[in-house]
Amino acid sequence: MIMADERPGKQTRRDQAAGRVKKKRDFIGHLLMYFLVNSFLVLIWALTDLHGFFWPAFVIGGWGIAVVMNAWDVYWRRGISELDIRREEERMARRP
Repeated sequence: MIMADERPGKQTRRDQAAGRVKKKRDFIGHLLMYFLVNSFLVLIWALTDLHGFFWPAFVIGGWGIAVVMNAWDVYWRRGISELDIRREEERMARRP
């Protein structure tokens, strides 16, 4: 007998938890690389004669947007529920 969470093609709660743990670890690595690389760029800027224009801001800002989006995906994005799927199926059934 196949249990509800063991149907082929459906993730178990354990698989979902393992996926979330992986996403969180990947995010921490992404955040660490963001700080290390951008600190290095600011150090290069500070040690060169180009003090007039803070060019690392382009990398910090652009990459910062990607870090924020990654954080949103890992910590605040809601998963797809059965209710979401049923609602979408109902919308699709109403379309001609």
